[in-house]
Amino acid sequence: MSLNRRESIKTWFRNRIRIPIGVTIGICVLPVVLIGLFYALRTIRPVMDWAVTYISAPLRYVFALLSSIYPFAVIEVIATAAVIFIIYHIISSIRVTARRRNRFKLLCKRIIPVLVIICYAWAMVAWLWLVGYRATGFAERYEFSNDGVSRDDLFRVTQMFAERANELAELMERDEDGHYIADRRQMFADSVYVFDNISEEFPSLEGRLFVPKPMLYSWFMSITGYSGMYVALSGEAMINIQIPGASMPFTVAHEHAHHLGIFAEDEANLVAVLATVSSDNPVFQYAGYLAGLNSLLNALWHNEDPAISGPSPEWQTIMNSLSEYVLIDRRDHSEFWANTTTADTGIGFLDRILTGVAETASDVVDAIYDGFLIAQGQELGLRSYGAFVDMLVEYFAPRLE
Repeated sequence: MSLNRRESIKTWFRNRIRIPIGVTIGICVLPVVLIGLFYALRTIRPVMDWAVTYISAPLRYVFALLSSIYPFAVIEVIATAAVIFIIYHIISSIRVTARRRNRFKLLCKRIIPVLVIICYAWAMVAWLWLVGYRATGFAERYEFSNDGVSRDDLFRVTQMFAERANELAELMERDEDGHYIADRRQMFADSVYVFDNISEEFPSLEGRLFVPKPMLYSWFMSITGYSGMYVALSGEAMINIQIPGASMPFTVAHEHAHHLGIFAEDEANLVAVLATVSSDNPVFQYAGYLAGLNSLLNALWHNEDPAISGPSPEWQTIMNSLSEYVLIDRRDHSEFWANTTTADTGIGFLDRILTGVAETASDVVDAIYDGFLIAQGQELGLRSYGAFVDMLVEYFAPRLE
């Protein structure tokens, strides 16, 4: 479109659509006020609890309902369009302002609307999601102590998880080599019922769930080391469809937990295990026991005496008890994540370059997200993903007596 044509369109709109200056200022200032309010009130727990109940939860439900109309992840389309628009806007702004007088004034006119949109987006993130990190969490609400557990309780719970995983592994569909075969569409559809049983024990987990979306950028998620994502701006649970099938049901439950108001990562892991192992669906049960087993084994690896290196005798006992199918699924999981940042084109120098880029991307994303979690009061950062083991043992150990 020529500059003259574009200017004539702008003139037409200016002559027929007049927005009072006060309204324009109000539109620009509103998101800044909302952001300021959040940061001013975020340390007041009752306000954050109120915001989660009456602002965050209802809006996220509405957004999830609207986005559920589409089989694809709406937020990915919006994000892709936004990136393309920003690149185009930067290039066109440089080109247009280079030809005009009053370049600074013209550049401000083109930049300010973009900044206002960004402020609105951050205000939404703050009141839809960040409030949850400052509100009363699941563990506090239901009085999980998270004060540490005995070695004996850790071993007994790990043993129980191993036994259940062994039993359920036999029921899973597998190929001729014993590898897990996932019916992803059916599993996604069934996932909306996975919290039905556990919500009877924990009423705050009641709520309508929506079918998760396969991620368009699953390849990027694999490179950066993430299995799924929940986005409050669209209410969508998005799943990396490249991950091993045995891990996918647990990932889905984890993202559903976020939708139900479980904001902290360690609590989302805990709730995902409780929901899956208590469900009526063997596919989800197995995924829950397998995910819990992996984390419990990681905790059991270390010897009580720190001077002794290598795996503990308890860890070795559990490993010796695992069935062939469980070992295959654990191996598939480990090999998948080990290979996501390793290029294998057969061309030496190209493999080294691509591997380096993938590892750098993973480190950068981890650093950004780790900083984000810490800034929101999650002191453990990314380590909070594995910090739910104590709560897991605290929940199951009394049930073994």
